[in-house]
Amino acid sequence: MRAPSRNRASHGTGLFSGRDRAVITAAALSMLLVQMDWFALNLTLPVIARDFGEPTTDLQWLVSGYMLTLGAFMITGGRVADVHGRRRTLVCGLVGFGAVSVFCGLAPSTGWLVAGRVVQGVTAAFIFPVAVAVVTGYFRDDRQGRAVGTVLAFSAVGTALGPFVGGTLAEHVSWRAVFYLNVPICAAAAFLMLRHVPETRDTEASGRLDLPGAASIAGGLTLIMLGVDQGGSWGWSSPATLVCFLAGVALLALFARIERRSAEPLLDLGLLRNGPFVTITLAGSLSNVVYCLVAVFSALYLQQARGLSPFTAGLIFLALSVGAGTASYASGHLAHRWRPEVLMALAMFLSSTALLVLTWSTPLGLYVVVFAVVGAGLGLGWALTNVATQSYVPETRLAAASGFVLTSLVLLGALAVAVASTVLEALSGSASRAASDGSAIEMVLRVAALLALLGGALLLRLVRGQPGNPVGD
Repeated sequence: MRAPSRNRASHGTGLFSGRDRAVITAAALSMLLVQMDWFALNLTLPVIARDFGEPTTDLQWLVSGYMLTLGAFMITGGRVADVHGRRRTLVCGLVGFGAVSVFCGLAPSTGWLVAGRVVQGVTAAFIFPVAVAVVTGYFRDDRQGRAVGTVLAFSAVGTALGPFVGGTLAEHVSWRAVFYLNVPICAAAAFLMLRHVPETRDTEASGRLDLPGAASIAGGLTLIMLGVDQGGSWGWSSPATLVCFLAGVALLALFARIERRSAEPLLDLGLLRNGPFVTITLAGSLSNVVYCLVAVFSALYLQQARGLSPFTAGLIFLALSVGAGTASYASGHLAHRWRPEVLMALAMFLSSTALLVLTWSTPLGLYVVVFAVVGAGLGLGWALTNVATQSYVPETRLAAASGFVLTSLVLLGALAVAVASTVLEALSGSASRAASDGSAIEMVLRVAALLALLGGALLLRLVRGQPGNPVGD
C-alpha cells in the first residue's frame, strides 16, 4: 500500500501544489545535471584532443571512467541515502559534483582531467539514484508516475541537450566552460532541496552501512570495467586483463555471499528472484546501451566523418533531445493507460527500426527527422524502466532499488561504449582513423539496433507469460 499524499488537496484533484513542483524541479535539475555533463563531453572530445595533442579515441576514458565509477558506486549511494537521509545525501552529492567540476575545468593535462572525471562519477552516484527516490518517496499516490516521468524527461533532455551545450561552448567559448556550467545548476538544485524537500529515509535501518558489501561491489565492478576498457590495448589474453576479470568476478561473488549473511544488506538479493523486475531492468539496460552508443558515436560521426562543426552537430542533437524528452515526459501518462512492458517493447522496436534507417540516411534533413524518432523510442524505454521497477519495491528501499536499476543501465552502457570503441578501432585498422571512419561507425550502430530488437523481444516474452499488468501499486 502506498502512503497518503502529503498534500491532500492536490491529491484529490490530481494537480501539483507549489511545493510539489519545487520537489520535482529540484530532482529534475539533479538528473539533468548528471546527464548533460556526461553527454556534453562527447562533442568536446575532438577539441580536447587537439588541445592536448592526443587521438580522440584515446580520450574515451573521459566518458567510460566517469560511467565506471558512477555505475560502481550507485548501489552504495542509494543505500547511504536510504539509511542516512535522501535529501542530505543528494545535497552532499551536488556540493561534491560542483567542486569537482571546478577541478576539471582547471585541469592542466588529460591525466588530471581523467582523474577528475573518475571522482566526479563517484559524486554523481550520490545524485543519480537518489533523485528518483526523492520523488517516489514524496509522491506515494497516483501522481507518482507523472512526477517521475517529468523528472526523467529532464534526464533525457539533459542527455541529448548535452552535445548541443558541449558543442556550442567548445566552439565559441572553451571546453572548460562545460564544467563551469555545472556549478550554478548544482547550487540551484541544492537550494531547492534544502528549502522544499522533506527528509525521508529507511526508518527501520540501524544507521550502519554495509561497508564490506560496498567495498566488494565497487571493487568488482571497477576491475571488470577496467579489463573491458583496456583489454584491446593490453591484449585480451594478457595477464593484466585476465587478472582484472578474475578478480572482479571473485569480488562480485564475495559481495553476493556478504549480502546473503548481512542483517542489513546493501542490496536486497530478493530482487534478483523477481522475474518481471529482472526482465524489465535487462530490457531497459539494452535500451540505454543503444542510447549511449548513439550519443557517443553519432557525435563522432557528425563531426569527424561528415565534417560538421561542434555547434552544427550540437544543433542536430537537439532532435534527439526533443524526441527523448517528449517521450519521457509522456511516459507517466501512458503507463496509466497501457501496460508499461508493452509500451517499452513497442518503443524498442521503433528505435531499432529508426536506427537502421538512420545509418542509411544521407541528407541531413532526413537524418534529423529519423534522429528524433530514435530519441523518442529510446527515451520512452529509459523512462518506463524506472517507472515500472520502482513500484516493485517497498518504500524503505526505494533509493537502493533505484541504485540497482540505474547501476545496470549505466554499467552496461559503459561496457558497451568501451567494447564498441575497441571494435571501432579494429574495424578501422587504427586508433587515429577510427573516429572518422563513417562506415565502421554505421556498422556499430546497426549492431546497436539489433540489441534494441532483442530488448523488445524479451519484453514481449514477459507479456505473453504474464497476462495482465504485474506492475501496480
